Amino acid sequence: MNDVLAGDLIYVFVFFLGGLGFAAVPFILVYLLSPTRTRQTIEKTGQFIECGMDPIGDAWIRYTAVYYLYALVFVAFAVDVLYLVPVALVYARKFALRDFAELTIFVGILSLVIVYAWKKGVFTWNNRR
Repeated sequence: MNDVLAGDLIYVFVFFLGGLGFAAVPFILVYLLSPTRTRQTIEKTGQFIECGMDPIGDAWIRYTAVYYLYALVFVAFAVDVLYLVPVALVYARKFALRDFAELTIFVGILSLVIVYAWKKGVFTWNNRR
């Protein structure tokens, strides 16, 4: 029994190191490839220089709060999928009425979140120009 537990812990440790690597490698690449070590000129850092157009106006884009609410709703759905997939896999082996009730309550609360966001106007995209 201890050999099985040790083998499982090795898998967890390897996945932990892999996740840590996926989190650390982009920071290392940005540090190594960033243009901060070179002399910056308008030719190197200007927007749209590669297509021969002079930049017009500000480069910053301001998003309204609706965009961020829309993104939060997307994240909520992504987290829900992380919950629903393992539950569906467990249902393939054994079906219990208690599990079905818990899943129904979970999906019901998620549905209420969708209705609330819809009533607040999160899904209507207003272009203000």
